[in-house]
Amino acid sequence: MKKIMLLGSGELGKEFTIAAKRAGLYVVACDRYEHAPAMQVADECEVFSMLDGEALEAAVRKHHPDIIVPEIEAIRTEKLWEFEKEGIQVVPSARAVNYTMNRRAIRDLAAKELGLRTARYHYARTFEEFKRAADDIGFPCVVKPLMSSSGHGQSYVHNDDELEAAFHEAMEGSRGDVREVIIEEFIDFDSEFTLLTVTQKHGPTLFCPPVGHVQKHGDYRESWQPYAISEKALREAEHIADEVTRALTGYGIWGVEFFLTKQGEVIFSELSPRPHDTGMVTLGHTTNLSEFELHLRAVMGWPIPAIHLEHYGCSAVILAKDDADKEPEYHLEEALKQDRTRVRIFGKPDQHVGRRMGVVLCYGDIGADINALRDKAKKAAATVITD
Repeated sequence: MKKIMLLGSGELGKEFTIAAKRAGLYVVACDRYEHAPAMQVADECEVFSMLDGEALEAAVRKHHPDIIVPEIEAIRTEKLWEFEKEGIQVVPSARAVNYTMNRRAIRDLAAKELGLRTARYHYARTFEEFKRAADDIGFPCVVKPLMSSSGHGQSYVHNDDELEAAFHEAMEGSRGDVREVIIEEFIDFDSEFTLLTVTQKHGPTLFCPPVGHVQKHGDYRESWQPYAISEKALREAEHIADEVTRALTGYGIWGVEFFLTKQGEVIFSELSPRPHDTGMVTLGHTTNLSEFELHLRAVMGWPIPAIHLEHYGCSAVILAKDDADKEPEYHLEEALKQDRTRVRIFGKPDQHVGRRMGVVLCYGDIGADINALRDKAKKAAATVITD
């Protein structure tokens, strides 16, 4: 029986663990806090900071995993090179994880090495550097920590008066020990979308139907599949996703994010070397295999004959409304009255205002009204946690 060690045990890790357990695999779930979502369905768990290189190595030596699956950004990623050299499979690869856990590496790879269209950008470690970068980029601009997740530390800056607050927010929102920010040109985009891309050991790179999504403060709020896009734009997105994932190497699913401008131009935004939060829509029967099943098959080197769109679908997140060291009261009745609707509660042991606690999934026949499905999912999600 293959043993998988999961580094990061949130909601995405939980769904991946469920897929792995259904296939008869053994999973050790690791995170910095007890009772994280994936720990609730794994065979064993470990609690430690993955930025602690000694603790990470101790966990690997204790459990002897065949496969290490990173699910968060805050990891002492240089350790993964060592484990890979010893013969432990790192997903998708140690190179990919080291590049993508830091926005500097992945952005420079895309823009400078591969020559792909991205927003103009600069980096800054001090406020003086930050001010000069903003003067060059111009307003409005987007500010992000080099290492973060779920939109922490991200903001839009419209003038000089907002610079200092944005710089401090980005620094405070950083994950790990990287204290640097990226300042980006604001792209006047029409919409954003994710292209779930599957790289295989024994087969061609595959693409899921594109996923549209809405973010607030850099954090996912809703997604839908399929996202309406021209054939030309879709081919360009697939070309970019293939170029970047091939350069990074390895096997698994990647969440490749793009802007689509009002002129129809496709612009590379970011990339995650793992299942993507917007891809949770696939849990609602949109594709023949969910993104977590696809990830598992790619990781294990198992065949994926094809990816089919089977339904139109939407997801809407369930947000916490209070700060508390316990789970909220969940009320599923109203949501479950709706046909073709699923509710997934993540099982996070505590809450803070705006934290994602679950997701509602609604689906319909191919050709269904996507906007009606989006409204249905959002209304249902709003009933699960009440004031």
